Amino acid sequence: MKIYEMKIAPNPRRVRIFLAEKNIPMEFVELDVQKGENLTEAFRAKNPLMKVPVLELDNGKTICESVAICRYFEETNPERPLFGRDAEEKAIIEMWQRWVEFYFLMPTGMCFQHSSGYFKDRMNPIEEWGRECRSHAEKFFDILDNQLANNRFVAGEEFSIADITALCTVDFNRVNRLSIKPEQVHLLRWYKEVSSRPSAKA
Repeated sequence: MKIYEMKIAPNPRRVRIFLAEKNIPMEFVELDVQKGENLTEAFRAKNPLMKVPVLELDNGKTICESVAICRYFEETNPERPLFGRDAEEKAIIEMWQRWVEFYFLMPTGMCFQHSSGYFKDRMNPIEEWGRECRSHAEKFFDILDNQLANNRFVAGEEFSIADITALCTVDFNRVNRLSIKPEQVHLLRWYKEVSSRPSAKA
């Protein structure tokens, strides 16, 4: 197996951290997305959307989308579970994973794409939309801080896929000049703990 990625991007990093938590070795193939190395016909055959990361299995089949890749490894390597153990825990982790992805990671990415000009050769950046997305991402820092006031981790007392997505999003927001505020003490406490895990350096 191998994973096609761009290491500095937040979605491939989510998979890297997940694999590190599971202690699963992997071959990685680095692509320079800014230079368009993901826009070739060869890569389109692996992922018609031409996004990274992509997991290529030994049988030649490919799995795209970060969470889908993580779910594959959750099923093949169930211990320690990062998607939950029982019905309630799985549902709560899924809920927070989706919230963090839809209302934090996605606006973070849209802010970067529409404000930085990084992909201006292949998209039409809309600065107003970039500012709007920045506002949405900034508000989610408060949502996380409130949740973490009474929970050790984002979805409860166990480290999960929701924490991985949140950590990668907090870190990537540096490109948007957004960071945890001093008064967000619960989020700061959580960030110090999760960023010190060995997997965070994967």
